[in-house]
Amino acid sequence: MIGGEKTVIVDHDVLVLGAGLAGMRAALEAARNGANVAIVSKVHPVRSHSGAAQGGINAAIGEGDSWEIHALDTIKGSDYLADQDAVEVMCREAPSDIIELEHMGVTFYRGADGKLGTRAFGGASKARTYFVGDITGQALLYTLYDQLLKAGVKVYEEWFATSLYMVDGQCRGLVALDMMNGDLSLLRAKAVIIASGGMGRVYEPSTNALICTGDGIALAYRAGAPVMDMEMVQYHPTTLAGSGFLMTEAARGEGAYLLNSKNERFMETYAPKMKELASRDVVSRAEWHEINEGRGIDGNVLLDLRHLGPDVILKKLPQIHEMALDFLNIDMLKQPVPVRPGMHYIMGGVKTDAGARVPLPGMYAAGECACVSVHGGNRLGANSLLDTLVFGRHAGRNSAEYVKGITAMPPDAAGEQFLAAEQKRVQALLDRPTTGETHAKLRLELGTLMDEKVGVYRDEAGLREALAGVRDLQKRYQTVAVRDKGRIYNQALTFALELGFMLDCAETTIVGALDRTESRGAHSRTDYPERDDANWLKHILITRREGQDPALTYLPVTITKWPPQERKY
Repeated sequence: MIGGEKTVIVDHDVLVLGAGLAGMRAALEAARNGANVAIVSKVHPVRSHSGAAQGGINAAIGEGDSWEIHALDTIKGSDYLADQDAVEVMCREAPSDIIELEHMGVTFYRGADGKLGTRAFGGASKARTYFVGDITGQALLYTLYDQLLKAGVKVYEEWFATSLYMVDGQCRGLVALDMMNGDLSLLRAKAVIIASGGMGRVYEPSTNALICTGDGIALAYRAGAPVMDMEMVQYHPTTLAGSGFLMTEAARGEGAYLLNSKNERFMETYAPKMKELASRDVVSRAEWHEINEGRGIDGNVLLDLRHLGPDVILKKLPQIHEMALDFLNIDMLKQPVPVRPGMHYIMGGVKTDAGARVPLPGMYAAGECACVSVHGGNRLGANSLLDTLVFGRHAGRNSAEYVKGITAMPPDAAGEQFLAAEQKRVQALLDRPTTGETHAKLRLELGTLMDEKVGVYRDEAGLREALAGVRDLQKRYQTVAVRDKGRIYNQALTFALELGFMLDCAETTIVGALDRTESRGAHSRTDYPERDDANWLKHILITRREGQDPALTYLPVTITKWPPQERKY
């Protein structure tokens, strides 16, 4: 039987689900504040998807810049859907977080004068992106992992979370599968921080790692937490033709051009001032138009770096140079690289306040899985790494403070009963006859459907078709077979469980997109092409209802000092 014969219950003060930048920063802060903290991750921490971030991290440190200018750029980029109180927190605290990272050992690029150097990024009025070549996420991830080891934080590595442990509406831990031996254990905690990243693989293709399946978002949603702004899905303008790998925005920040089949810099038409460095939603839509109006090259446009020369490309962008060579046999020193918009990031997620608190006691969330909201309708490049660190830190500190007031854990009998029920549920999935459909077939159908109907452009007919398709997939999921009946590293089992999470995320994304009858940020509806501040300057919150359609409620956008204006680049 899955989970073994014995009942394993382990206690911690704070449990963090996910070991990327948000999770590690949260764990580190909770440990610094005296909590007994542990991390649960389905991969080794440095294999987390944060390591794929390339371009850099934003902070207003340089001369002539300020947190207020950074905040306004962020709010404008969000198409005025970001909550301005949360944006203020992020932009005020950014400089000190960058300096702390440097003190931890991150080797940020420095100019000839020895000072920290920046690069320009999309939607930013000042060059405020600090970077390590085009491997910034990886540099941060390894440095934070060093700090985690130094702090002695326990890591349940290659443990897969199957459900959150809720007691009287309060989050008190989670059940996780030790992938090495197939045992299920209840890890109890006084607080749980969800930091499990995005849901990129709900779409095919995507720039996201195969592990980005919305696990934490779906687990929190199933436990009763509201998800917010799920309809806001970012397509990155430059993903490599064929493979869909990310070609960092830093290339355009360093001065690369986007060209159509007529060799025209077409962004001069769509964003006369910012050109290639307009916000991501604007550039992706411009590419979509060029391709659909017959000015593409085999469904792509061209990213041209030739004029930058080897000094810039080989020193500041070595990874994307290597990727283009490896996967397309194109040397960007000599040839433009074919790119196209690809699903990259979700602005929505589990609803939190600016202190990373979820509306359920004992639950916190940070990083891409959370919606604070600092990104609103569209995230600016290099604000995501900042988001993970600022709100990861808040989650760690606030959860460590919260657990001081929790004196007792729920009785062991309740935990044993919950764990036994979860073992039974997972075993039932394993016991299904192998005549059922495979998770791989359903996953591909889901990804293709989402990309076609819930992509750069949407309309009511396409969204209704997508919702019907996802609900059909949910029914078919009930008979998905796990063909591997073993216990050791049973990836067929974890893939099947992931598919369940992905279907929940897909449903909430479509429900939100159908409800928002306007175009704002990354949400572009051809049947409602204008932004509608009178009716839609608000967030959509979606809550799960057992056996019924999800419930929708609304929250007004928090505006502190920047009233909505027309967005021009």
